[in-house]
Amino acid sequence: MFYYYGRKKQIAKYYPEPNCATIIEPFAGAAAYSLYGDNWKKRVILIEKDPKVAELWRWFIEDARVSDIENMPVLKTGEHSTEFLHIIHAATKMAFKFKRIKVTPILERNWEISKRVFVENLYKIKHWIIICGDYSEAPDVEATWFIDPPYKGDPGMGYGFGSNLINYTDLASWAKRRKGEVIFCEGENGDYLPFKALHLLKGVAGKTSQEKIFYESHVKKQQGELFRL
Repeated sequence: MFYYYGRKKQIAKYYPEPNCATIIEPFAGAAAYSLYGDNWKKRVILIEKDPKVAELWRWFIEDARVSDIENMPVLKTGEHSTEFLHIIHAATKMAFKFKRIKVTPILERNWEISKRVFVENLYKIKHWIIICGDYSEAPDVEATWFIDPPYKGDPGMGYGFGSNLINYTDLASWAKRRKGEVIFCEGENGDYLPFKALHLLKGVAGKTSQEKIFYESHVKKQQGELFRL
């Protein structure tokens, strides 16, 4: 919905389509998978440990109107802001550590794009549910579980609740016990489940990073085959 470092907006199309009536994202972030295509029409439950991010979702889902978004201020390069929603639009994972940020041309551009995205997608999320809490507090129901934690090691360190706070062995065990289907995202350091390569991301200065996936399903599709790697 909003700009968020590590979100899956650009690669959501590579993940399997949800085969359950409910989608649960235990590390909600910007919930790009749930918003992708027609996924948003399902029952969507977001779990977010960072209270600032959870509060953003609560506002968008429960309170925000199109007129509220249209009346949001324009950001201009060189200005400063202490608004969390502005701060996370900075194109860096370290934005979560900032309390005040200077508006750059990239931030100014990202903000204007996001305001249009907010308006275009607001109606899609009004039936969603947001829970502020740990992933383990997710309801134990059959669902398409889109699990996208801060990636193990350095890539996941910058978030408000980063990789240093996660026991990945426990997380893997928990994920394996979910009912329905599990779509589990990781990066190059993911070694706690039998992850497989999904997509090679191209970054700045010719850098690349490998997106990995662990997929397990106990759900049968009515037509066609299950997603296979």
